[in-house]
Amino acid sequence: MSASSIPPLIVMGVSGSGKSTIGESIARAFGIEFIDGDDLHPRANKEKMAAGHPLDDEDRAPWLEIIALRIGAEIAEGRPIVVACSALKRRYRDQLIAYAPETVFVHLVGSRDLIAERQRGRRHEYMPDTLLASQFETLEPLGDDERGIVVDVRQSPDEIVDEVRTRLAELTG
Repeated sequence: MSASSIPPLIVMGVSGSGKSTIGESIARAFGIEFIDGDDLHPRANKEKMAAGHPLDDEDRAPWLEIIALRIGAEIAEGRPIVVACSALKRRYRDQLIAYAPETVFVHLVGSRDLIAERQRGRRHEYMPDTLLASQFETLEPLGDDERGIVVDVRQSPDEIVDEVRTRLAELTG
């Protein structure tokens, strides 16, 4: 699969599932740009999460619009892109693909225990591990009508990238 034929990819999942690590690895494997959606959060969102408060739909809406516009702009310029973004709810995903309906979601899934263990071993700028429960409560799995690939995070990053590459080729034919 050539880089120019790659649809936009959004690597999604709860905090600590490996979105940034896997997103960067996928982008590197395909030779395309990677953007971490966390870097696009408004300051108020970061401060709210750092204080231990989960974001609500109103907080997320402008952030999701920024990401959607960026994806649309990159695709309009003919540049494939991989974005790490939690995309926890269907309505968030619908907003994210508004400018690029061909987008494919790569949903990184794992048990609460596994993700919690991973979170304990890392430090995030503004996402304390106390918010993990709210992430799992908010998460709506991909629907059958959504373009997506579900991947088990118990695999190594290389195995995940290989699986995404194979399944993406099958999905986009």
